[in-house]
Amino acid sequence: MATDSAATESTVQSRASSAWAPAPAEELDAAAEVLRGKTIAVLTGAGVSTDSGIPDYRGEGAPPRNPMTFQQFLSDAAYRQRYWAGSHLGWRRFDGARPNDGHRTIAAMENAGLVNGVITQNVDGLHLRAGSQRVVDLHGTMDRVRCLTCGQTFARADIAQRIADANPWLDEPDSFELGPDGDVEFTKIDAFETPVCTVCGGILKPDIVFFGEFIPTDKFVEASALVRSAGALIIAGSSLVVNSGIRLLDQATKRRMPVVVINRGETKGDSRATVKLNAGTTGTLAELAERLAS
Repeated sequence: MATDSAATESTVQSRASSAWAPAPAEELDAAAEVLRGKTIAVLTGAGVSTDSGIPDYRGEGAPPRNPMTFQQFLSDAAYRQRYWAGSHLGWRRFDGARPNDGHRTIAAMENAGLVNGVITQNVDGLHLRAGSQRVVDLHGTMDRVRCLTCGQTFARADIAQRIADANPWLDEPDSFELGPDGDVEFTKIDAFETPVCTVCGGILKPDIVFFGEFIPTDKFVEASALVRSAGALIIAGSSLVVNSGIRLLDQATKRRMPVVVINRGETKGDSRATVKLNAGTTGTLAELAERLAS
């Protein structure tokens, strides 16, 4: 586990919350029994990152949200202006999030040979920062920006600095509510200068999959390969509303692999789970890893 003060503080805060609490011992024992002796692929959703301070779209208590679609982003410069203003204001807080014990547990399981890799629907990059070696980021990552015209990529930190330089009036008030994709709701956009590609002047977009946009084929092929090379699947912190997660679950169940679903509240995969653990992901993953290691 990490020993730096930020990680320690995050862990203490996580364990103090009811969301950290693991599943009951008998349910954990049942999950460990079906997973023991098998190489495990892990699919994670937003619920794995809530204990790092990043909110969930669909978890219990999550407010209704209407995120911008890819079609809107492409169709109108005003939409892009609104998106980049809100995204910039949320970036510093989003980038400041730290891995929690759930992320670190998955990385430790991979290091121990229990897990062959992690497929994530999250765009926060926390699995890599926690030490996971093989990570398939199905929906991309917020730390990269791509030009939609020429394909040039940029570091998000560099784009953030350009935005700050071009919009010196723009501050980052803590009162704005951070969204799961690193954006905030922001209405004062009239004076905002949107960044463009310095190579060709094209439209810049964070290297993430927007609503209404397709997951890159190579990403899904890589995710499918992880599931095929495993003997079991853990789905942690995902409601499985997004089609990509359901498709991976379909692959596992068709191969008669045991599937353990860890999520607070219902998911679209509950009826096909070998074991469903209705509990917080952080504590449940830690307890499950202990049982599998022993």
